[in-house]
Amino acid sequence: MPAPQNFAYKVAEVVALIPPGRVSTYGAIANYLGTGMSARMVGHVLGKSIEGHTVLPAHRVVNAQGLLTGAHAFPPAHSMEDRLAQEGVAVIDNRVVDFGRLFWDPARHL
Repeated sequence: MPAPQNFAYKVAEVVALIPPGRVSTYGAIANYLGTGMSARMVGHVLGKSIEGHTVLPAHRVVNAQGLLTGAHAFPPAHSMEDRLAQEGVAVIDNRVVDFGRLFWDPARHL
């Protein structure tokens, strides 16, 4: 497994490439980086980036079912959903609408 600093940097590089209006998943990013069992670590890195106010489009990363599981890290309430809506991504009941069509897989697109 890569060193934590290297892993965080690589996560940030991939997340920065997610196009507006698309979403990826913690697991897809971890798989792309060769650490398929580290989806939680991707979430941890993104949570720290939000706390540190690093400019990453972390709002574009959801869980494998399209749920906004990281929404709690985006104060105020509904901020993650609002950011996605500004990019044309509809969310109903905390889930990305048409997730399959909007899913951006770094393994396919990079």
